[in-house]
Amino acid sequence: MADSVRASRQGLEIVDQARYRKGWRKQVTVQWWEIAHTSQATLKRFWQRKPIERQAFIAICRAVGIDWEEVVEYNKIQDPQSRKATRVPHNSKSELLIPELYIERPPLESCCYETLLQPGSLIRIKALRQMGKTMLLDRVLAQVAQLGYRIAFLSFKLAERNHFTDLDKFLRWFCTMIARELQIPSQLDDYWEEDIAGSKADCTTYFEEYLLPATNSPLVIALDDLDLIFPYAEIYEDFFALLRFWHERAKSRQLWKKLKLVVVYSTEVYIPLNINQSPFNVGVPIELLEFNQEEVQKFAQLYELDWDMAQSKQLMAMIGGHPYLLKLALAYLKNHQEVTLSEFLRVAPTEAGIYSDHLRQHLLELREDQILASAFKKVVTVTETVQVEPLQAYKLDRMGLVQLSDNQVKPRCELYKKYFSTYLQERD
Repeated sequence: MADSVRASRQGLEIVDQARYRKGWRKQVTVQWWEIAHTSQATLKRFWQRKPIERQAFIAICRAVGIDWEEVVEYNKIQDPQSRKATRVPHNSKSELLIPELYIERPPLESCCYETLLQPGSLIRIKALRQMGKTMLLDRVLAQVAQLGYRIAFLSFKLAERNHFTDLDKFLRWFCTMIARELQIPSQLDDYWEEDIAGSKADCTTYFEEYLLPATNSPLVIALDDLDLIFPYAEIYEDFFALLRFWHERAKSRQLWKKLKLVVVYSTEVYIPLNINQSPFNVGVPIELLEFNQEEVQKFAQLYELDWDMAQSKQLMAMIGGHPYLLKLALAYLKNHQEVTLSEFLRVAPTEAGIYSDHLRQHLLELREDQILASAFKKVVTVTETVQVEPLQAYKLDRMGLVQLSDNQVKPRCELYKKYFSTYLQERD
């Protein structure tokens, strides 16, 4: 297809946030493809990260209010090393127009890479939302792809709600998406025996007789946003047991040694699982933490900011070392050199700051759960750590709003403390 482009994985997440705010569904909102003057089929290809014509791609992004250059996969249209930081408009509070600049996290990258070289390996990458899990994964997958490995990346954000209602439907969707990633026909009907062997057995047969023998190359299945399955007990119990079974099978079956699994999730696994059927107590665990001051300094240098350690420390005092919050700040300060760091920090926890969309989204989530909002209000209005009910602590941690210390919690950063102590009070 001439002059065609496709979305990056991070780009799809950007679009997903934007369409969610509009109340649009991914493929069934007629208004979306009508405004873009395209078709439902083209929009479907867009979500599948398949190449589409550039003009259709631009129109789809514009219709949902996103700059297409922040969504497109750049290594398909230009050398990623030549990319410059995208200018953020002066009046923009958008958290979306951020370039992909990456800070190495040794030895995590080499650990992931070396693990994937091992037969039948499994990696578990855990971190809060927007901590750089997908970027780390992309870099590692790019490395092993150069070795000829087949790569199938699947984010569970692409699943519709009805896919989680039934195990058979879920596993069919799962297998179909893997085949699409590998750019081969799904051929599910040749391997699926309705109500005879059972869905898990059919899914295993599909891998054993179709996907794994397709070539001699190893197959890496990378599953992002795995925690989106956690609320669905009718799905996760069998699916996670299946992943564990495949991993164990690689110890004794030569064919299954070709399968390498990477699971990526945002929170601790507080769901009931049989210890012998869980994929969360085997393999190699990788945890992404916040950047330290030295890494923040390197980050500032990538944005061509001539900072000393004192300035990095001043920024961290407000937002900690959270990669996403740092990217927003550094991109803005690079493109608005008339704004001092002190002025930026003064307005950061207000509706006039660049974090207002990010903070308001959290506020909306909290106000949908008054018990959770009350618990967080308690956290942000005291000067020390405080104890809250374990389930509320878990939810707040999953949202990335608190830091856990034994049985105590505190706000994750001063930005959250200042903003939510103001707006949760106003709700009273």
